[in-house]
Amino acid sequence: MASIGHFIDGLLRYNFLQTALITAILVGIMSGIIGSFIILRGMSLMGDAISHAVLPGVAVAYMLGINLLLGASIFGILAALLIGLVSAKSKLKNDTAIGIVFSAFFALGFILISMAESTTNLHHILFGNVLAVSDSDLLTTAVVWVLVLLFVVVFYKELLITSFDNTYARAYGLKTQLVHYALMLILTLVTVTALQTVGIILIVAMLITPAATAYLLTRRLSTMLTVAAIFSVLASVVGLYLSYTFNWASGPAIVLTAAVFFALAFLFSPRQGLLFKRRIK
Repeated sequence: MASIGHFIDGLLRYNFLQTALITAILVGIMSGIIGSFIILRGMSLMGDAISHAVLPGVAVAYMLGINLLLGASIFGILAALLIGLVSAKSKLKNDTAIGIVFSAFFALGFILISMAESTTNLHHILFGNVLAVSDSDLLTTAVVWVLVLLFVVVFYKELLITSFDNTYARAYGLKTQLVHYALMLILTLVTVTALQTVGIILIVAMLITPAATAYLLTRRLSTMLTVAAIFSVLASVVGLYLSYTFNWASGPAIVLTAAVFFALAFLFSPRQGLLFKRRIK
């Protein structure tokens, strides 16, 4: 309890800790909501690919001194287009195209980062450091947070139908490819804004783990989005607390907390929990 009091006292005293907490909460909400659509569409690998493919965009933007969000978004969309092109114009399956494109982009990003000779920034990009978030980063995160919520609210029906039955969506007259690439753009924005909190390597965990936890607890999409956002926020806040109190790396602390929540849902979920299934048998 003393460490919790110390954490709250730090929140009241230090501006950097307040900024980190607000950023972690905003990123948690975005990750939970977009992650829900990713796993419902069976696109966990795509989330992994986009999160790794933005690395060269971040490197180029850093070298040119331009906004990281712009560079990363360009490369994220480019990767999504390339994956779609390779998958559509060859006999290769989608997961093979994803593996080829994302590994090539990730390797390019490593080379560009090493050319920039900035190992400190590389470490932060890979593993995140929410305690080093600046006020401008917080503002960017808030803008993207508003865009994500607007996107989901305005296109909820389209996202709902295409997530559960893509064939019916096409027959219904929806432009499924347009919805797909719009979701990829939003996924890229969320990925880039999460760089400071959990880093490129662990972003996919924040996209997938809270959403998977919510999936075990509910069958309704609207409830799933809410529950996933709540678990993401809880993981972000508890992870930040652990990082501040025990001097752990912030990204891994947040991801491990999310994994603990998933383990509890996996065991005790009323509908799908491992322990309840055994009792029913």
